[in-house]
Amino acid sequence: MTSSSAQITSQLLQQIHQQIPLQQVHRSIITCERCVRLRDYCRGIAETKRRAYQDQTYWARPVPGFGDPRARILILGLAPGAHGANRTGRPFTGDGSGDFMYPVLHELGLASKPRAINRDDGLKLRHAWIASVVRCAPPGDKPLPQEIRNCGSHLAAEIQSLPRVRVVVCLGKIAFDGYLAFLLNTGVITRKSDYRFAHGAEYILPNNLHLLATYHPSLRNTNTGRLNRTMFTRIFLRARELAGLAV
Repeated sequence: MTSSSAQITSQLLQQIHQQIPLQQVHRSIITCERCVRLRDYCRGIAETKRRAYQDQTYWARPVPGFGDPRARILILGLAPGAHGANRTGRPFTGDGSGDFMYPVLHELGLASKPRAINRDDGLKLRHAWIASVVRCAPPGDKPLPQEIRNCGSHLAAEIQSLPRVRVVVCLGKIAFDGYLAFLLNTGVITRKSDYRFAHGAEYILPNNLHLLATYHPSLRNTNTGRLNRTMFTRIFLRARELAGLAV
């Protein structure tokens, strides 16, 4: 383990025993400069921009989580989209993945609106919180292992600030593996190999939380039919049920 990794792990373990206010957690995320490659990439995207967004100012900073502080369901994704959350500053906002996900959350009463356009659009979540294992957009949607580890203390701090969570829904294998790493580092589980990713996988964790897995709602999955709305809706119906929310 490198000295930087050891320091991050130490910070993570300290957060097990304290609940840091979400505002403080978010300040730490937004100002983070740990991953030079990712920070350079996000700033570069914000300078060149996509043609459709030439008149917009990109967020271009690490993206904190979003939702209901009293959430019973934690929705965990991979990372901000280069022209989605990296542009808008809010998870799954302004991109195809959000266009697929938010109508389902709205239909099930977890979101106040079916569309997420920008962070000032008035959209609110009910009983749910959305975050990601990596807070900066990575080139090719592929963060390096060290970059995922660097973000581990941010994920831990946010989770510790959401004490009512009863169900965790991981969107894709990288999010699933990232959450397992958090559980391993905090002593909740002893082996990651006991938990295997698959769409619809469901586990009861030693701390009595429920872990659900789904394919990521990326355009690569939704446009090819690997993930459709019915499949995705079933995951969140189950999440509501396990969280003790009336369906």
